[in-house]
Amino acid sequence: MSKEILLVVEAVSNEKDVPKQVIFEAVETALASAAKRRYEGDVKIRVSIDQRTGEYKTYRQWDIVQDEDYSAPDSELTTDDMEEQGLNLGVGDIYEEEIESEEFGRIAAQTAKQVIVQKVREAERAKMVARYSEKVGKLVHGQVKKVTRDSLIIDLGENAEAVLPKESLINRETFRMNDRIRALLLEIREDNRGSQLILSRTAPEFMVELFRLEVPEIAEEVIEIRGASRDPGLRAKIAVKTSDRRIDPIGACVGMRGARVQAVSNEMNGERVDIVLWDDNPAQLVINAMAPAEVDSIVIDEDSHSMDVAVKSDNLAQAIGRNGQNVRLASALTGWSLNVMTAEDAQAKQQEESQKIIDLFVDALEIDDDLAIELVEEGFATLEEIAYVPMEEMLDIDGFDEDLVNELRSRAKEALLNQALQAEEQLESAQPAQDLLEMEGMDNHLALVLASKGVVTMEDLAEQSVDELMEIDGMDEERAAALILTARAPWFAESE
Repeated sequence: MSKEILLVVEAVSNEKDVPKQVIFEAVETALASAAKRRYEGDVKIRVSIDQRTGEYKTYRQWDIVQDEDYSAPDSELTTDDMEEQGLNLGVGDIYEEEIESEEFGRIAAQTAKQVIVQKVREAERAKMVARYSEKVGKLVHGQVKKVTRDSLIIDLGENAEAVLPKESLINRETFRMNDRIRALLLEIREDNRGSQLILSRTAPEFMVELFRLEVPEIAEEVIEIRGASRDPGLRAKIAVKTSDRRIDPIGACVGMRGARVQAVSNEMNGERVDIVLWDDNPAQLVINAMAPAEVDSIVIDEDSHSMDVAVKSDNLAQAIGRNGQNVRLASALTGWSLNVMTAEDAQAKQQEESQKIIDLFVDALEIDDDLAIELVEEGFATLEEIAYVPMEEMLDIDGFDEDLVNELRSRAKEALLNQALQAEEQLESAQPAQDLLEMEGMDNHLALVLASKGVVTMEDLAEQSVDELMEIDGMDEERAAALILTARAPWFAESE
């Protein structure tokens, strides 16, 4: 039997290209399982095979526990038992006793076969993961092996399979059995069935890798792809940059008579690709990304990480795109939230905002309109800026002397102090309703802050938007959404 074990291990190891150690462990598990059938209880059995001779021994095991923890007679012994036998074994140790070994017969062989198959699958999957872990984010090629309702099973060769979910296929794309396919290896996903290779043809990275394949300058890192966004199957944008002034990065990506970009577009089922020039200046980058629409002006709001983009009235539809496609892709490409409007609307909005600041300065600083307008024209937008901007900057303004600057700074600081005191008084006098205080996810301080803003009950909170709650210091979007959803729960209960 010992030679038979060695022959089985040798044959399976060579056939499946799996380390012999894995096969030995499978045979040991099978022999241990066969030996356990001789006992009625839940016993622990260990088999040890001499990998040189094929001889093996079988041991029954017991865990050593404290007397008070003793609960499984078939697999546990106490420390007192060890002392009675004169053995120096403590809690956590294992006591072993050699027992009669099972022959490597028909039952053991069947069990071994099942275990070996499982071990081989695990080993093959581990090899596959090791082989493809470096290819995550890269293109892979394969053949459609199976088409299911939810996905395509792709044969990548060398016993490797991948899953391409239907939602990761480009619109109107259809593949049949044995079709050749190219996709991006998106991730290696772990689940109950083990590791799975997940593919995608809709990810922006798929387009990036196609350009890397078609444009040698990108593969050689002479041209750098700085961003990409897609509406799969319809339209995409990609931003490129180069430090070599002799190279036109857009022209290189387009290729002679558009050959390179057309090859990428064909692989993406005719998806139209806009290639734009990357710029480290966010405003210029947005202007480039909004192409083919022409931008008149841009106003940047660093706090909300957004930009107001103004275009001519007859250019508005093109700037927004069908169903907002152009502005949505430009926003994803640049990482900025973009608000597209006509030049007239932008001017009206700017005037409205400027008037609000002017009114604030007039009321808080007790100055006339002309002085407030001059401060706004010089770029001041908050009381904090007037109170704490370096004096030299204010003295550079025509007609501002040291006395005027000191007076303005003093009044600004006083106004800020009064605002803080008023906010504190509102917070102290605010009384949130009991249902708001007891709501899940709510704390006393937040309830007081909400009450000071007029949000007193759960019903009041339910009517708020995420943007309105985001005005509260320390609030994040996820928590704001969760609080509003909890407050609206009674609405859904009533509808049921």
